[in-house]
Amino acid sequence: MDAISSLDYPLLLADFQGEFLASIPDADPAARIPGCGDWTVRELVEHLAFVHHWAAASARAEKAEALEDGPSDLAAHYAARATELRETLANLDPQATARILAYPKPMVPGPVSFWPRRQVYETLIHAHDLRAAIAGKAALGLVRAVPGVWADTVDEVVTLFYPRQVGIGRMEPLEVALRLTATDLGEPREWMLGDSASTAGAVSGTAEGLALLLWGRASAEEAGVTLSGDRDEIDAILRRPIVP
Repeated sequence: MDAISSLDYPLLLADFQGEFLASIPDADPAARIPGCGDWTVRELVEHLAFVHHWAAASARAEKAEALEDGPSDLAAHYAARATELRETLANLDPQATARILAYPKPMVPGPVSFWPRRQVYETLIHAHDLRAAIAGKAALGLVRAVPGVWADTVDEVVTLFYPRQVGIGRMEPLEVALRLTATDLGEPREWMLGDSASTAGAVSGTAEGLALLLWGRASAEEAGVTLSGDRDEIDAILRRPIVP
């Protein structure tokens, strides 16, 4: 994966977990998450808490034990699991053997260092979700993150999640590729989503806009991106399950 080597993933994880935790009291637990169907704030918090718990177990090369259902204090429940993840990752050798996401097998042995990056972007996207629920709509700038962080979020979708979704049989390969260009990084950065020699067109905009578009959290208009090419084909690509 083409991770941006200058990013401090443990620090980013702590920052985004802190933003998520601080936002929980401001959200109605029954409120819907924009762009996520009937998913509620309570379900979102419980989901991210369990994902942190599961990732910590995976980093230890273990299987996660089930958590108790329906915590009464969502903030305390999330804080405990966030701490579990940070402490687990801090206490493990980054080169020790963990269980990591892969394909065609969903999980394989791999380095512990996989997990800080993965959990940074899990937390970032869900921090956006929580803030969107509070705001009542998807929008840019709901979470504080620099363009380089959002660009790495895009990179993870292109280099890990799309090929993994294909590799484990959740979707067929894209018939045509889609060019993605982030325009707010000093120098434009490009990715190709898909392996086809032919392209449906291109999407350009801020790295945050591209990331939220790929994760299905914002429409092209909400993401502030520019589309060129066959709009129907581009829309069809974006409706595909390119992320879990």
